[in-house]
Amino acid sequence: MAVQLNHTIVRVRDKRESATFLADILGLGEPTAFGPFLVVEVDNEVSLDFADDHGPVSAQHYAFLVSEPEFDEIFGRIQARELPYWADPGRSRPGEINTNDGGRGVYWEEPSGHFLEIITRPYGSGG
Repeated sequence: MAVQLNHTIVRVRDKRESATFLADILGLGEPTAFGPFLVVEVDNEVSLDFADDHGPVSAQHYAFLVSEPEFDEIFGRIQARELPYWADPGRSRPGEINTNDGGRGVYWEEPSGHFLEIITRPYGSGG
């Protein structure tokens, strides 16, 4: 068996709020309960297991590779919610998307402050 990422725990202020936010924005299925977690399953059989953190949340970065049509749908949901977004991780290009490697990408925050990203081309793939 090849080594594959199976799941990661995402510590947040409110697991229901953050898990539902991610599933809604990305157009994924409803989060499911598993023990103390709310689980969001992505299409490559990796799950993000949301857990309530009872202290300050340490912001992390989560990037999702999506198709061009999925980008349009997700970006449309970001805009419909009037969420702030950026073309770069340094947040120096607000209200823009990037066209790195011949694809498109955008960054935004989820309710606990984790920095999310969608891209249509893996970094370094050219274009």
